[in-house]
Amino acid sequence: MLIKLFGILDIFIGAILIFGTGLDLPWKLLVFLAMVMIAKSSLGFWKDFGSWVDLICGFVFLLMIVISIPKFIGIILGILVIQKGFFSFL
Repeated sequence: MLIKLFGILDIFIGAILIFGTGLDLPWKLLVFLAMVMIAKSSLGFWKDFGSWVDLICGFVFLLMIVISIPKFIGIILGILVIQKGFFSFL
C-alpha cells in the first residue's frame, strides 16, 4: 500500500516537474515537495538509481525557489519520476 502511495506521489511530482518549471509555484509547496523527495530518497539508502533520481529531484525543487531551471532538465527528471511511479504499480 505504501509503495502505491509513493507511486502516486511520484506521478504528481513528475507532472509538476514537466509542466511547472515555467509556473510560479508557491515556495512553501516547493520546499515541502523537496523535503518529501529527499526523505523518500533516504529510504532507499541511495543504493539504487530511483533513490538518486528522488534526491536530484529534491534538489531541483530547492533550486526552483532561487533560480529558473531550464525546461529540458524538468522534462527529463519528470519523465524519470513518472516512469518510476508507473513501475511502482506493477
